Amino acid sequence: MASFFEISAQTAKDDVVNFSAPITIYISSGQEKHAFKVERAITKAQQARGMMFREKMNKNSGMLFEFKEPKIASMWMKNTQLSLDIIFIKGNGKILKIEHRAKPFTLRSASSEAPVAAVLEIMGGRANELGISSGDFVIHNFFNTEND
Repeated sequence: MASFFEISAQTAKDDVVNFSAPITIYISSGQEKHAFKVERAITKAQQARGMMFREKMNKNSGMLFEFKEPKIASMWMKNTQLSLDIIFIKGNGKILKIEHRAKPFTLRSASSEAPVAAVLEIMGGRANELGISSGDFVIHNFFNTEND
């Protein structure tokens, strides 16, 4: 299977990629619970497009990339105009790592460095603003929250 990096190279601005209506997910950080309205990137086409070509986003919105099997995820910012926080999430919803304020348009790849079940992209700087860090939990029925 192609890596996310390889798939991303195959999307163009004029390609039509449909996403379903946003869903609400939560990030539990200490005593706080932060809500985000996110689009889900499940298909290869959705994952290839991601946040590319977007000109704006709301501060409590984002995109959740869900993988069929845990894998070492690699994300890049080609054709992405917005700075993003890239949050790598284990199968139990625990945040493994955050790439803060990924630079727009860069071809540098951000890697989870260990297998993850999903990646959440939110507005750059929001994780720090809200105190979200590695070890916090993303709450959504995609994750098996019974195991740590």
